[in-house]
Amino acid sequence: RIICLGIAVLAAGLYLVTAGGVRANAAGKKDLTVTGCLQKGDEAGEFSIKGEDGKTWGLRSTSVKLDEHLGHKVNVTGTTTHETKAEEKKEGQVENAASKAEYADLTVTSLKMVSETCSK
Repeated sequence: RIICLGIAVLAAGLYLVTAGGVRANAAGKKDLTVTGCLQKGDEAGEFSIKGEDGKTWGLRSTSVKLDEHLGHKVNVTGTTTHETKAEEKKEGQVENAASKAEYADLTVTSLKMVSETCSK
């Protein structure tokens, strides 16, 4: 009985952790899901998405063809990436010129299209 109760509590805890949009992947990094309109980014090969919470994320992917979903409302899932100080400074100058500050960068591992258009 105690083992069954322990398993039930563990299962409930895992459900609560994954239900919030953040979960740990096999490498121990946290996966994050952002929903919003996929747009072209400031740099070659980079895209951006403004989440429903108003945060703008820089997106990159080697496994998902993001360019096929430009202008679509999508759910993207991936891991946050950390840039070197030099990369942050260079990107900050580009973003300041475009007057669009990114909250963070996300390496996208999966994408689900919500709608072919973005509602304004």
